[in-house]
Amino acid sequence: MTTGNFTRPALVCNIQSGSHDDAVLAEIVESCRAAGAPLVAVFALPDDEIPDAGELVRQGIDLLLVWTGDGTINAAATGATGWDGAILPLPGGTLNLLSKELHGDRPVTEILTDALQGKARRQPVPMIRSDDGDAFITIVAGPATQWAEVRETMRQDGLIEASRSAPDALDAMINAPGVAVAGHGRAYPAIILTPTAQGIRADGILTEGTADVLRHGLAWVGGDFRDGPSEEIISGETIILESGVPISLEYDGELGETPSPARFGLGTSAVDFVATA
Repeated sequence: MTTGNFTRPALVCNIQSGSHDDAVLAEIVESCRAAGAPLVAVFALPDDEIPDAGELVRQGIDLLLVWTGDGTINAAATGATGWDGAILPLPGGTLNLLSKELHGDRPVTEILTDALQGKARRQPVPMIRSDDGDAFITIVAGPATQWAEVRETMRQDGLIEASRSAPDALDAMINAPGVAVAGHGRAYPAIILTPTAQGIRADGILTEGTADVLRHGLAWVGGDFRDGPSEEIISGETIILESGVPISLEYDGELGETPSPARFGLGTSAVDFVATA
């Protein structure tokens, strides 16, 4: 459905993130003021906590701007369950996958202005549910998720430090026990699960030669891990993954691990998101 007029927005940001920019923060504040909807509150991580549904209701907030990475957007949406407002993800992290899905690759102020002027729609989004965590964007499963650690090391400590952990990630991608979709035989270094309105799509990443491995390393470290070579395995309401060892996972950018076999089911977010694309 189309959005109405939001009048009491609040902002979640991370002032210690490498992507934080005080100039963009000032633009967010001014865009809200100019639209006649000044910010009610700013929750600045890591000093402040992400507001839950009770806090959002208490302050009368009707739109939560989440200008951070995908992991924080996940946490904000999970905590807001039961609140009748909407979440507006803004590009403020490393990959910004959910923001790109909802808005395209657009600047923060353009997205925000459209949302505050009613040039948007609000709706729940498809998501993946599992015993170990939920994801609004993707779950990546398998030993190749070790590249995510290389990416974070590079983001926090620089290229030299990241280069020291890259050989381990490369070895895991090539030699560690892979992960497979139950009933579909072939094991992959990683399987990417993506929620869609039609079901969960499972794609296996391909590493059939040196060029494939290099492309995946570059995709994980320098941009969207989904840009590496892959093939669709199956799409369905439920996906079960299997491996000979515990399965490494990345949920919307956050790392974890789960026993094998692991079940993933299609769900719908309990809170609305605002889309401008």
